[in-house]
Amino acid sequence: MKQKLSIILSMVLCFCMLLGSTSYVRAAQTSLTSLTFDADYYYNTYPDLQTAIGNDYSRLYSHYVNSGLAEGRSGSAEFNCLVYRNNYPDLAASFGNDYLAYCVHYENYGKAEGRVAAGDGMTLPAAVTDEMPVDAPADAPIGTYSTAYSPNIPRAVNVALAASRINGVVVAPGESFSYTRTILPRTTANGYVEAPVIVNKKYVPGIGGGICQVSSTLYAAMLAAGLPATERHPHSLKVGYIPEGMDATVSGTTIDLRFTNIFEEPIQIQAVADQGTLTVSIYKQ
Repeated sequence: MKQKLSIILSMVLCFCMLLGSTSYVRAAQTSLTSLTFDADYYYNTYPDLQTAIGNDYSRLYSHYVNSGLAEGRSGSAEFNCLVYRNNYPDLAASFGNDYLAYCVHYENYGKAEGRVAAGDGMTLPAAVTDEMPVDAPADAPIGTYSTAYSPNIPRAVNVALAASRINGVVVAPGESFSYTRTILPRTTANGYVEAPVIVNKKYVPGIGGGICQVSSTLYAAMLAAGLPATERHPHSLKVGYIPEGMDATVSGTTIDLRFTNIFEEPIQIQAVADQGTLTVSIYKQ
C-alpha cells in the first residue's frame, strides 16, 4: 500500500513539475526584451498612457501586449508590429494576427536578418502604386496612390471620413482646391474623433488625427498626375505611411494642401478607404 502511494505521489509531483516547466517555457517565449518593448519609450511616446496608466512597467507591458500591438503602437524606437507585418508578406502569411509572434521573430531572427520594423507608432508603410502611363485610356486615372493604415484604431475613423469628403470632388480648369476647407473643421460635431496628432515633434491626443494621411496620399497622387501644389507643408516628424518628401500636413485653417487645376479639362478626385487601404486617384473628365 505504501509503495503504491509513493508511486502515485511521485507521478503527481512529476506532473506538477512538467506543468510548471511548460508554463515557464511559454512565459519565456513571450517575455519581450527591450528590442521590441522599451517601457520608457512607450511611456514617453504616448501621452494618453501617461494619464491612464502612469510610469509602471507591468501595466505598460500589459497594455502593449493586450492592446498596443494591435493598435499599431511602437514598443520601441526600432519596432512597430504592424509596420513589421506589412513590410514582410512572408511573416504575415505565417503569423496572421498573432502579434506576439512578430515580436519574437524580430528578436530572434528579424533584426539579425536586417529586417526593418521602425515606424511612427500609429501608422503603416505605404503601398507602392506606379504612375499611370502617358497613353493611359481616358477612363484611367492620370495619377493614383495608395497607403496602408490600421483599420482597428480610432484614427481609421478620421481617415475614412476625410477620404469620403474629398471623394467625387470636381475641380474646373483654373479653379483652386483647398483640402482643409473640403474636409470641414475637425470637430466632433463634424464626425471626427480623438486620435494621436503631431504637435511640436511629439504625438499628443487631438481631434482628427489621421487626416494628414489622406492629404499626403492626395499629394502623392497629384505628383503622379503632374499637378503641382500651390501650398504644401511637410510634417515635423517622419511619418511611416509614405516616403519622405511626399507627405503633406494640415493644421487648422492656416496650414493647408492646395492646388489649381492646370489642365484644360475638369478633374475629379476619387478616394476610397477600405479595410486598411487608402487609395486616392485623379481623373480627367
